[in-house]
Amino acid sequence: MAKSTVSRALHDHPSIGLRTRMQVQALAKELHYEPNQTAIFFQQKKTFTIGIVLPELSEAFFSAAISGIEDTANKHNYMVLLGQSHDDESREKKIVEIMKNHRVDGLLVSITKNTADYSHFEMLKHYDIPVVFFDRIPNLTDIHYVACNMQSGTLQAVSLLLEQGHRVIGMINGPEKLIASQQRTSGYQQALQKRRLKFDASLVVSSDLTKEGTRVAMQQLLAHKRKVTAVVAFNDYVSQDAVQYALEQHLEINKDITFVSYANLPLSSYMAYPPIASVEQYPYQQGQKATEILLELLAAPDKTDTFHKITLDSRLVLAPGR
Repeated sequence: MAKSTVSRALHDHPSIGLRTRMQVQALAKELHYEPNQTAIFFQQKKTFTIGIVLPELSEAFFSAAISGIEDTANKHNYMVLLGQSHDDESREKKIVEIMKNHRVDGLLVSITKNTADYSHFEMLKHYDIPVVFFDRIPNLTDIHYVACNMQSGTLQAVSLLLEQGHRVIGMINGPEKLIASQQRTSGYQQALQKRRLKFDASLVVSSDLTKEGTRVAMQQLLAHKRKVTAVVAFNDYVSQDAVQYALEQHLEINKDITFVSYANLPLSSYMAYPPIASVEQYPYQQGQKATEILLELLAAPDKTDTFHKITLDSRLVLAPGR
């Protein structure tokens, strides 16, 4: 029997009679035959593997995003490879290189807070490896991405504080190069403008998002000539570090100082002093939609003229009892 006939029989090709297919498949089972996946991938020019590069798997936000990615990828028989950059640009570049060498079909990426050079992503074009960014996206025009609009969520968060009577509101923002940081500042300004209040740039402090960075930011805000009574923190982790510092300064939470935050993480319900509200950023949906875009690009690799740009609207979620 010809090799081509055996191959077709093993793959239930309709050109091979049912009797022949059953005989070949029964013999294959008896001999414990397993197909050579490497050869199949080589023939199909695909590995059915998607690479994921993100800052920290330990963060609940990215864990939820991965769930969205894996659920969508598995439905289409794709596996995922995961790499953590730990917010280190050089590590991110190394991971991308490794993913390329392992012949992933495409990449899903949330960049580090420090990424300023995007050449490692541009390089992938030469290997026909599409990239879809999510959450943290680079400041580039011709890219595919899914992100959450932080401006609308910040507008809601600052407006809530203003409605509660706060007039001196500090913000612990992320690195200025992050698009999300710029959107937060814009939303903060917009909320003040709606109340015809003057924007004080010195109340917005950029941070590297580490615990020490948050402490330095809080020191700066609490030393401000105007008494800060509320703080908008970059995310729920930063909020908790800020709360801890405030307690060390003998401030009473939600009396002397109040916090709102971003991410709306489940861990908030276990915090002694959770933020009074947190901005929902929909990590699962971001991962899900980013994967759908990548699979679409892999199904039609020649359609590269249109760039997929999806922005989800963020939403302020009040803490239970608020």
